[in-house]
Amino acid sequence: MNHHPSSARARRSLSAHSLSTDSVFGAPCWVSLTSRDLEATQEFYGAVLGWEWRRGVLGEHFRTALVGNVPVAGVAAVASMWQMAVAWTPYFAVADADEAASRARERGGTVAVGPISLPPGRAALLADRDGATFGIWEGELIGNWEAWRQAAPAFIKLHTRDAFDSAIFYGELLEWATDRPGGVEVRYEGGEVVLRSRGDVVARIESGALEAAPDPTIRPHWQVHFAVADVAACARAAEKHGGSVLVESAHEAVLRDQDGAQFTVTSHDER
Repeated sequence: MNHHPSSARARRSLSAHSLSTDSVFGAPCWVSLTSRDLEATQEFYGAVLGWEWRRGVLGEHFRTALVGNVPVAGVAAVASMWQMAVAWTPYFAVADADEAASRARERGGTVAVGPISLPPGRAALLADRDGATFGIWEGELIGNWEAWRQAAPAFIKLHTRDAFDSAIFYGELLEWATDRPGGVEVRYEGGEVVLRSRGDVVARIESGALEAAPDPTIRPHWQVHFAVADVAACARAAEKHGGSVLVESAHEAVLRDQDGAQFTVTSHDER
């Protein structure tokens, strides 16, 4: 981390309220949206999820979403500029981004971007063996991790070709199911691989995706689920503000935003 010696007191104060990725290694620690139109994105998610916004530290194309002053997600309006897909991407905490990226390559994954320095940490964008995109983050977590866990995603879910094969890939990459304190627990429950961090379900992995399917919703991908009080109200707000509803039930709805990025809203009761 790029701190001057004079900032030691501020660093000690910050560490009392936030954690580093070394403390929650292997767990999801952030979600980020790549979009085309920053203003439209802010309007859409403000209406659907009630998010407020503050300017991102990385520049004018970046924003941080807030729920009750808790940072819950990042938006980067760089899809057109950087020729990137419009999509939600989960980031996993790692103790060493370079080491994690090397492990991904060794196991058949690819590294699309990075690791690059993004103070107060380092990040990389990767894809697993089946093409599902995800990120890794090393350094101080943004805000308070426990508050983020309560305020934002209910969990993330990997729709993949073979859940067991994917669990092995990510487990070796992210050091799941190790004896090291603070790690992620892995269990097989109800036909899914279920991941827990500090007792909470933070991710699920399920089989059934088709690697070569033309529909991106069927191909292997990570789906971000946000916990909401009223699923139907979110779905109607999405439709009203240029998005669409792909699937809807009483407790969950799969939505697309105005740019085409897919995400899920899940009832608080279903977390």
